[in-house]
Amino acid sequence: MPVRFVSCVRLRKSRMEQQRGLLLFLGVQMLLMGALLYQSHHRRSFTSFLRSLIQDKPEDGEELPFLVQVSSVGIPYQDVYSNLSQIHPLDISDEDLPNCPIISPYINGPLKVLIPENLTMEQVVEKNPLVELGGQYRPPDCWTEQHTAVVVPYCGQGQQLQQLLFHLHPFLQRQQLHYAVYVVNQVNNSPFNRGKLRNVGFWEAMQEEDWDCVFFHDVNLLPEDDRNRYVCDVFPAHVSVAIDKFNYKLPYQGYLGGVFALRPIHYLRINGFPNTYWGWDQEDNEIAARVKLSGMLLSRPHLLFGRYHMLEEGQYPSHKQSPQSPGLLAPIRRRWWHDSMNSLSYRLLSKELQPLYTNLTVDISFSAPGAPGPG
Repeated sequence: MPVRFVSCVRLRKSRMEQQRGLLLFLGVQMLLMGALLYQSHHRRSFTSFLRSLIQDKPEDGEELPFLVQVSSVGIPYQDVYSNLSQIHPLDISDEDLPNCPIISPYINGPLKVLIPENLTMEQVVEKNPLVELGGQYRPPDCWTEQHTAVVVPYCGQGQQLQQLLFHLHPFLQRQQLHYAVYVVNQVNNSPFNRGKLRNVGFWEAMQEEDWDCVFFHDVNLLPEDDRNRYVCDVFPAHVSVAIDKFNYKLPYQGYLGGVFALRPIHYLRINGFPNTYWGWDQEDNEIAARVKLSGMLLSRPHLLFGRYHMLEEGQYPSHKQSPQSPGLLAPIRRRWWHDSMNSLSYRLLSKELQPLYTNLTVDISFSAPGAPGPG
C-alpha cells in the first residue's frame, strides 16, 4: 500500500509537471506569435488569434462579440472634449512622426453627452480646430494605421447633424484615428432610403481615400464610451448595441439598426445594401440576412461599451420590427445580387467640402431599369 501510494503521488506530480510544461510551451508560442504579427503590422489578426483561443467557435451566422477589456469600476464620466487640448502638432515632418500607441492615451471610457443650448455650426468648428476641410482628421502627433470613413445618411435633420458633429469629432480624435465624415444628403420628396444613401456614401468615399473601415452612422445616435473604437475587425460589426431609448439593450435579437461597420471587402461580399427599401429601417433585417447568407459572422461590442444616446427630436424609425423569418431568406437570396451596388443609380448634384464634413447632395428618386421606385 505505501509503495502504491508513493507511486500514485509521483505519477500525479509527473502529470502536473507535464501540464505545466505544456502550458508554458503554449504561452511562449502565443508570445512569439504575437511578436511576429506585431512586427508584420497585423495587430488585429493577433486579437482574432487570441479570441479563437479563449472561446468556442460560433456556428455559421452566429453573432460574435468583440474581445474587450472588463469595464473598470468607478471610472468617472468625462466630457468628450476633456484632455483634447493636450493634442498639439509636432514640429517635425510627417515621415518622422512616431507610430501611435495601440491604445490611445486619450481614451477614458464613459462620456457625458453634453450638448450646449442653441448650438451653432460655428461653435462646433471652433471646438475642433484640428479638423481639416471636408471633415478629415489625422493625429498631428503620431502616425496611425487606422483609417475610417463615417457615412451619415441624412434627410434634413439640421439640428441633429450639428449635435452629432459636436460630439462625434472629439470622440474620434480621442481614439487617434485618421477619419473623415461624409454626409449623404437626400434632396427630394420621396421617402427616406437609408440603404441607397449608404451605397452612395460608400462609393463616393472610396473614390477619395483607400479607407480600410467604413462606419454607417445614423444622425441621431451619440456614442457614450470612447472604448467603443471606430475601427473594423475581421467581421462586420453592429456597434450600437445599447441605446438609452431601449434601456441599453437590443430591441430584438438580430436588430442591426443605428451604427453598422464593415471593411470594403465585407461590403463587396454582401454586395452592399438594398436600394429598394423606401422608409425608415425597413432594410435592417435584409442586411442581417445578407451577412448570414454571405457566410460571415457578426461582431458586437460589449454592452458596457456599445452605449449610445438617441436624440429624440425629429423623425426617427420606430424600431418595432420583428426578426427576419427563416422562410424569407430564400427570396432575399434570389434578389440580393440584383438589388445593390450593381443596380445603384443616383445623380450627384453637388459635393461640398464643409469645415466639419463632406456634403454629398444626391437625387436618388429614380431607379435602374426594372428596379422598384419610391413608394
